[in-house]
Amino acid sequence: MVVLNKIYTRTGDKGDTALSDGSRVAKHDARVEAYGTVDELNATLGLCRLHAAGILSDRISVIQNDLFDLGADLSRPNMTDDDKAGYPVLRIIDDQVARLETEIDEMNADLKPLRSFILPGGTALASYLHLSRTVARRAERRATELAVNGDVNGAAIRYLNRLSDWLFVAARQANGSGTEDILWVPGASR
Repeated sequence: MVVLNKIYTRTGDKGDTALSDGSRVAKHDARVEAYGTVDELNATLGLCRLHAAGILSDRISVIQNDLFDLGADLSRPNMTDDDKAGYPVLRIIDDQVARLETEIDEMNADLKPLRSFILPGGTALASYLHLSRTVARRAERRATELAVNGDVNGAAIRYLNRLSDWLFVAARQANGSGTEDILWVPGASR
């Protein structure tokens, strides 16, 4: 269990921070950049929940919890040492990815196929979901960049990839099941 009784520690005042395995790295390290972007994504989903209701709000809440799991996953390097940690190391699992796929299929079932790209916008909720989608894509880019230089759980990258798809479909749902989508008109302002 996490206990936060003192918020500032001063341990990062010189520009470094601790990873979850206790090692210290620069605050601009690729691993910190990756899980920091996941944290930013989670904050944008908080904005989405302000406008969501019912099952969509519930699903966003589950995703926000998943994103804390994902941040914990990304903050722990050396996956080969997980069994030496002395406690269960939190990693994203394929069941979390599969849940997103199931929800995408459910939300997409009543949407008409797109015949054009859509512009981010429409309802307030759809706009925030599109914002979250773009942050999810950036988090994915950061995680894949990290994967080139170090070990990253493949399920974490798959989760981010699927989440951006989930957010796209959820935005279409929030736009009156796609009826309020704003279609891109190529060259419209020429």
